[in-house]
Amino acid sequence: MSVIVAKHLTKIYNPKTVPVNALRGVDLTIEKGEFTAIVGPSGSGKTTLLNIIGGLDKPSDGSIRVDNEDITQLSDNELIDFRQKKIGFVFQSYNLIPVLTVEENTEFVMLLQKRPKAEREKRVAELLDSVGLSDKKTKRPNQLSGGQQQRVAVARALAPKPAFILADEPTANLDSASASNLLDIMEKLNREEGVTFVFSTHDQRVIDRARRVVTLVDGAIGSDEIRGN
Repeated sequence: MSVIVAKHLTKIYNPKTVPVNALRGVDLTIEKGEFTAIVGPSGSGKTTLLNIIGGLDKPSDGSIRVDNEDITQLSDNELIDFRQKKIGFVFQSYNLIPVLTVEENTEFVMLLQKRPKAEREKRVAELLDSVGLSDKKTKRPNQLSGGQQQRVAVARALAPKPAFILADEPTANLDSASASNLLDIMEKLNREEGVTFVFSTHDQRVIDRARRVVTLVDGAIGSDEIRGN
């Protein structure tokens, strides 16, 4: 089943002054259960593509379907609601709420969705166990290492059971041991629970683990490599 279908995506910034062609007719399909890295040099269009997939930006032309919904047709308010339910985000800078505990950060999106308390508590307990942080649930972000904070971010992203996780440079601020531990957890979630991960990364550690590597060059797909690992 396809969770992302992008067709002829084009993005032109400053079209009326000095046009910048960030994407040039990108076609990309991501199937459920993939562990895919989108890579490319600065200026290749990688960030633009990720922002469009995540519903944070809209294309100048083309369409993007997420979980069979054409998100280019949604209003801004509909898009916010859709992102909360269908797309899990993991950012380079963790983006945890400093005044909330690990437990509270993990349940935050579900709280916004007004999920029942019993459901939230059960889901949070399962997720913190999955990322190995059950013993840290009452800690605040400043009491955790960078690797632990990023694991909380993964748990939070998974909480609403999204169609896929969009991870933007998730290992960039981590040392080798923390990055390896985080990737172990992500791989385990992918293989055992079928969680779909799409990475945007320059990190060779992530690229080495990916089972598909899509390389962007000057706003177009330069190569698309399927691996057997």
